[in-house]
Formats: sequence, C-alpha cells, structure tokens
Amino acid sequence: MCRNIRPLFNFEPPATDDEVDAAALQFVRKVSGSTRPSRVNEEAFQRAVAEIAASTRTLLGSLTTTAPPKDRDVEAAKRRERSRRRFG
Repeated sequence: MCRNIRPLFNFEPPATDDEVDAAALQFVRKVSGSTRPSRVNEEAFQRAVAEIAASTRTLLGSLTTTAPPKDRDVEAAKRRERSRRRFG
C-alpha cells in the first residue's frame, strides 16, 4: 500500500473532495509507476484519477460503522509519533 494514501473513512468531518482526489492521484501514480505521465498518456492518467475518485466517493458513502468517528488531529498526532519512533 502506498504510504501517502491515508484512510478516509469514519472521520469527523468527513473526507473532503480534495482528500479523495489526492488519494486517487497517489493510487494512479503508484499503479502507473510514474509521478507525471507523458503528454500522450496525460488524458488516460487524468481519466483514471477521476474514475478512482468517483469510485472512492461511492465507497465512502456506502460504508457504515458503529465505531465513533475518528478525530483528524488525534490520528495525525499518532502518525507523527509513529514516525518519530521509527526514524528518530
């Protein structure tokens, strides 16, 4: 899994369109093996990002849970602490 793609489900407030688009872009970059497509592949690359973002929005809208929503600040602090322990 790409480390730059963060969980988007069960947060308060819900994931924004920008977060969903960023996750889709990271996914397409990982799968395609390039951070920036050539001009010939630009349209296919952008279409894939849009389709994955749309699928992600559908998925997030369909999921249910009984767990309380997570706090973004608390989760970010946990990630920073894990990183600090890992990399010093």
